Amino acid sequence: METQHSKLTNETRKTTKLTVLPDEKISIGQSALLGLQHVMAMDVYVVPFLIAMLIGLQTGQAGALIQSTFIAAGIATIVQTHFCMKLPMAQGPSYVPLGAIVGIYAASGSGDLGWSTILGASLIGAILVIILGYTGIFNKIVQTFIPPIVGGTIIFVVGLSLMPVGLSDNIFNGAGASIHQNIYLALISAIVLMICVMLGTVFHQKGRLFRIGSVIIALIVGCIAANMMSVLDLSAVSQAKWFSMPQIPFADFSFSFNISAIITMVIIYIVLMAETTGTWFAISNVIDKPLTDKQINRGVVGEGIGCLIASLLGSTPVTGYSTNAGVISITGIASRRVFIAAGIWFIVFGFSGKLAALISAIPSAVIGGVFVIVCGIIAISGLQVMKNEQIGEKEMYVIAIPVILTLALSLLPDDFLYSLPTTVQYLFGSPIATAALVAIVLNKVLPRSK
Repeated sequence: METQHSKLTNETRKTTKLTVLPDEKISIGQSALLGLQHVMAMDVYVVPFLIAMLIGLQTGQAGALIQSTFIAAGIATIVQTHFCMKLPMAQGPSYVPLGAIVGIYAASGSGDLGWSTILGASLIGAILVIILGYTGIFNKIVQTFIPPIVGGTIIFVVGLSLMPVGLSDNIFNGAGASIHQNIYLALISAIVLMICVMLGTVFHQKGRLFRIGSVIIALIVGCIAANMMSVLDLSAVSQAKWFSMPQIPFADFSFSFNISAIITMVIIYIVLMAETTGTWFAISNVIDKPLTDKQINRGVVGEGIGCLIASLLGSTPVTGYSTNAGVISITGIASRRVFIAAGIWFIVFGFSGKLAALISAIPSAVIGGVFVIVCGIIAISGLQVMKNEQIGEKEMYVIAIPVILTLALSLLPDDFLYSLPTTVQYLFGSPIATAALVAIVLNKVLPRSK
């Protein structure tokens, strides 16, 4: 005879189309494999790699930054998933602060002083975010300004804004191969992903393995195809060490505090929180579990703690990754245990240069093929949030203008962006945050149709 809890679980599973619900327990082996799948789909090494390239770090410094970023992402994922927000969510380095980091670094004289100024500003900004969550101020902002029509729009633009990144950076301009090879690799990984998901849908329990392992299967097949095309380079893997210590605070780096840098980073954190709100709504929609006031407050605190840990480890701010919402939707696995396992994998990779190098060796086009489909699924999730809303003339503009802005800012030439005032650069550098703010303002300003 079923218990009341198992009946509720079965009913919830039917309505959400999830195979495993957030609070369901799965085996350690399954958790480890599925957690690895999320890690491989996230491209966590890209942000520290870009920072190292943009500010001219040496090879050893770049490797240390990548290590610290992996460890920070792992600890932040466990903190947010197990202790704070308690949602199936993975944390990773954010692209939002890139422009600010380069600007602060240059303005502070570069070198060790430039980097310590970045870390000091990040530390103060993270503490401010924790205060916003602990006092409940951020939650009141969300309740007042983000109804379903705005929330759905934000989720939609999250998926939409990431598509050009997947197509342009990962596929069309992916390093190490010709554009023809990159397109073929992206198509192979995308097609394998869809076949695996369809096998799981058609054959149910017999095809369950294909569905839940669809992302990792697609990436493996894509890497095999890349090897056959002679574009899979594993030389960095053989050269990397199995074990290496990460950076140690006040020994390998220090903290400097500059008012201008702190104000800049606080603005970045505000933009970052606007962006991560979209991620929370996307995950909430996929698991069909509305966000509670307590979860939002704890989520903000968790976000702040994650960023605080990142700065203490000598890395840059981390935030919730929306790509994982798409992976949950594809695999049907939403267990928090999987994300705790993902956090552990991140930490392991952070201490092992060889494993981190192995993840980094996956061709960008292979990841791009999976990434673009995930982005499409996130966008569709946004439409699902809005499906029960009455779309009048006002609502059309609330949806349409942010979508146009998202595309415009995603395609905005860098030369024009860098000619704008610094504060505007920070805002326009994040299409998601800009679109979110515009959707909020339009919803408040435009008159409702009678």
